[in-house]
Amino acid sequence: MTLFRLAGLRSTLFAASALAMVHASAWSQVQPAAPAYMNVITGAAVPSPDRVAFQTLVALNAGMFELYGSAGKLVQGSILAQHPVILGLFSGAGGRMILYRPGQPSLEGPQVPEAYQILKSVGHSVMALGVVVGPHIGKADDNSWQSSVAAYRVKLQAALGSLDATSLPAEWRANNAALIRENIAFIDRILGEKVITFAAVQDFAARQRAALKNNIRWAADTQVTHWMRVLAEWKRMLGADWSKVYAASNTIYVARQNNVLFSVLAQFFQPQDINSRLILIETVSFTTTPADMLESLTRIISDRTVGETFFGSRYLMDYELMGGDARDSIERIAKAQGMPTNLPPRVPFGSTQWPTLITPGEGPTSLADLP
Repeated sequence: MTLFRLAGLRSTLFAASALAMVHASAWSQVQPAAPAYMNVITGAAVPSPDRVAFQTLVALNAGMFELYGSAGKLVQGSILAQHPVILGLFSGAGGRMILYRPGQPSLEGPQVPEAYQILKSVGHSVMALGVVVGPHIGKADDNSWQSSVAAYRVKLQAALGSLDATSLPAEWRANNAALIRENIAFIDRILGEKVITFAAVQDFAARQRAALKNNIRWAADTQVTHWMRVLAEWKRMLGADWSKVYAASNTIYVARQNNVLFSVLAQFFQPQDINSRLILIETVSFTTTPADMLESLTRIISDRTVGETFFGSRYLMDYELMGGDARDSIERIAKAQGMPTNLPPRVPFGSTQWPTLITPGEGPTSLADLP
């Protein structure tokens, strides 16, 4: 290209650039300001630089959970391909046990005999009455409870008439009939008196106590006998693979001590397997889904590889990661404030003690210990 042509090209580009600047300047001068109705949008305060920086940084955590969820699905598939898994889930029908076997369809254990549900239902009807009438005790002008309690009496009468059609043993039928009759008698008493006294509630509880304990004992035995039989069969079926089984059951706070399903499962594991291959997962409701339980179990197992890789401790991630350092801070600050520290003894990561209260002491430990 000749020097003349290069010079001409430069001149053309310069002219074009200058023209564009002129047009841009003219456009900015004639562009009207945003109308008033746009103030609701344009008036928004933009975040300060430090808030933008904060949001950018904490977004890493939110993004991590997305990645974590995707990886979790892969890890769960890997676990189920290598290990049998048993889930023990609470249900009003005496629980569910599900066995996942590598390369095979999942197997759900048979339901607990229906007698369990009858015993539990009648037992609940007794204790529920004590709760239902509680807010109305001693309130002579309060009749708000009468229609609902009278309606429940109809259900109780129908249940009483149905007992003989069940397959319950004769002793159990008689015990449940006595419980229901006392329920009806209590309702008739308070409806007749048109006021609920604490003395009436106490008398009702005393009359029901012994028969109620029978129902609880029989229901527990029915549930335990059933699941012990199911697990014994599964252990026989899995053979040597039983040593690779992971098992978990769920519980809420009030059912964690002496948890039935966990306690039954524990009989088929070694003491050193507790908290290692046999895990109690606390949840916020009585029931949960198998999918949620598998997700929780997957997270526990996969996080153990994180603890081993980063810190050289397989079970570190089973514990509150900041708990040890937080404990040191509590002790230091409490001492500076002149307060005694109220903390449990330090226990090693990977402790195989039961995940419930195990320290013996004075006082009743079962219904049988109560008067």
